[in-house]
Amino acid sequence: MLLVGLTGGIASGKSVVAARMAEHGAVVVDADRLAREVVEPGTSALERIAEEFGPQVIAPDGTLDRAALGAQVFSDPQKLALLNSITHPAVRDLSHRRFAEAAEADPDAIVVYDVPLLTEARGADEFDVVVVVSAPAEVRIERMVSLRGMSRDEAERRIRSQVPEEQRRALADIVIESGGTLEQTLARADEVWDELHERAVGGRA
Repeated sequence: MLLVGLTGGIASGKSVVAARMAEHGAVVVDADRLAREVVEPGTSALERIAEEFGPQVIAPDGTLDRAALGAQVFSDPQKLALLNSITHPAVRDLSHRRFAEAAEADPDAIVVYDVPLLTEARGADEFDVVVVVSAPAEVRIERMVSLRGMSRDEAERRIRSQVPEEQRRALADIVIESGGTLEQTLARADEVWDELHERAVGGRA
């Protein structure tokens, strides 16, 4: 198995690249999806969140009330750190199970972990290859405004809340520049897939 960490800032085009890798045959594990799974009703993480943040963060149907939780944590760095200390280890454990399942199903699999917070929460050491999808801040702001309907102020705030682009790129083994057209980004993703495939084959050899 070749384990690839795929990361990028908001509106960088990371999801587009992940989808392209899946088309080529990668097993894509989505960190955002895992983050939702680990706080489903009945999970130990959700129980701890209720203990730490109060019953008001649990909706009447037993699911996590994300808005109520967000109102507490996003204005309070200590509470956000507490929440991360609950959810990040749970996501890490679940991701490891997903990687192991993929390797058991196909020892030659290329597993792509689509993870926004690689720089902040995971680090690069556990991955064979780290791919960073990167676009200039101005391009990403324009995408958020035109494609997601955000105000410019909100888009700029979202980018400021993430790690600087140079810090993300410092972890990269491979960079996919995504500031151009969609076609250019996909063409570069295809090149990177070929490189990953060669590494996987070389590893088996």
